[in-house]
Amino acid sequence: MRARFLIRFVGTLVAAALLAGCAVRPWVQPYERGRLADPIMQWSRAALPAEQLEHVHLVREGARGATGVQGGGCGCN
Repeated sequence: MRARFLIRFVGTLVAAALLAGCAVRPWVQPYERGRLADPIMQWSRAALPAEQLEHVHLVREGARGATGVQGGGCGCN
């Protein structure tokens, strides 16, 4: 009897914690996105060579996606 109560109680706490995450406002506000788009926030210091290597990789893989680049797998934009 006590084990059922404990399981139910823990389950309720877990469900409440998971649902509480849905009530959080977005961490990045629309007016803050301009600062995050600054070139200094990029992973690579050499943006052009990184883009060229990514282009070669995507052309060889024959697919594109999830990088904000539009186009097909043929290597054309």
